[in-house]
Amino acid sequence: MAEREFKLPDLGEGLTEGEVVRWLVAEGDAIVLNQPIVEVETAKAVVEIPSPYAGTVVKLHAGEGDSLDVGAPLISVDTAGGAAAAEPAPAAAAAGPDPEQELQVTLVGPGERQQARRRRIAGHARGGNGPTAADGAAPARPAAQRPKATPPVRRYAKDRGVDLAALVGTGRDGRITREDVDGALEAEQPAAAGRPAAARQPRDRTYERIPVRGTRRQIAAAMTASAFTIPHVTEFLTVDATRLVELRERLRALPAAADLKLTPLAVVAKALCVAVRSYPLMNSSWDEDAGEIEVKGIATDTPTGLLVPNVKDADTLGILDLSREITRLTALARERKTTPADLTGGTITITNVGGFGVETGTPIINKPECAILATGLIAPRPWVVDGQLAVRQLMTTSVSFDHRIVDGAYAARFLAHLRDLLEDPALLSAF
Repeated sequence: MAEREFKLPDLGEGLTEGEVVRWLVAEGDAIVLNQPIVEVETAKAVVEIPSPYAGTVVKLHAGEGDSLDVGAPLISVDTAGGAAAAEPAPAAAAAGPDPEQELQVTLVGPGERQQARRRRIAGHARGGNGPTAADGAAPARPAAQRPKATPPVRRYAKDRGVDLAALVGTGRDGRITREDVDGALEAEQPAAAGRPAAARQPRDRTYERIPVRGTRRQIAAAMTASAFTIPHVTEFLTVDATRLVELRERLRALPAAADLKLTPLAVVAKALCVAVRSYPLMNSSWDEDAGEIEVKGIATDTPTGLLVPNVKDADTLGILDLSREITRLTALARERKTTPADLTGGTITITNVGGFGVETGTPIINKPECAILATGLIAPRPWVVDGQLAVRQLMTTSVSFDHRIVDGAYAARFLAHLRDLLEDPALLSAF
């Protein structure tokens, strides 16, 4: 027996730990070289890690939901009779475009482009089939294998006295879901109904406790650090977005936009890129260690929290190209397929709270950036135009900024300049 131990690799971008989301193999399985063996969630993305060895899985060193430090044992493989081991490939390269949600997008200036390469491992063979149920009985499982379920579902079942080992999972790859637990509870109700009232025991109310891990923990740490280390100031301004909406409709009619879901966000992003040319300090960051200001980016709501994918070289793109890139990155973020390169390197951020029907907000700065712009709901409202009351498409904008870098007057002039561009978006054609 030639047992080889594979440790959790360095996932890059300063990440020091990961959480096991889903094992793709089980103990006793025969695996081939570079076969995906596990999905690990980092603070940036869900990463699919391939095996650097061929052979038989001897031991899984962590359960689903467990957190591991980089360098901790992940899996042991008996390589006797297997193919020669390869150098462990960086996890990021095997997981999808190199590992990296109110709608937010971070814009990245020239020179910040990062190339990401995705390698997919296809055609791999996996031993064994998923559990099946026969005659109403729970499927047999190896003694060492726990029923597949996420930590919140395990807690939910435990609080209600439901044995997961007795259930058949209906989720992906046989994973037990909360609905499976509820189904088991409902199956008990007819029997309980037939018992005398005196024999029925009231069920205590319980509370679900959700572990804070992975992306959510990173978001919490980043927001806390930003809120308590950056002196935030927020200013607000109402914008007459009537012409912006008209421009969006004209662009939609173009043949080049036939495949696009064009939203006002792309126009706002273009206007922001133009505005920071006149007010470059809004597109800067605070370097605490060096004691310097570095003058140098749209976030997406996902089931696990807000992610901020970056539009690279945003200032070089037109409105339609910006829309395409925003749409592409948003889809990747919601599918948890963004890479660390997609989520880093931003210089200024837009958060579109209007996408949720919200009129305005006071966004928290994406540290170490100087500013974050919030755009609210565009809706018809009364507005005075040339001394006459009219119904116009209005939008409230707000900008939170680092008062160490810029003062209120500078930020106010920037916001007014941005308003002028949005109210007369034809000006953008000059840039």
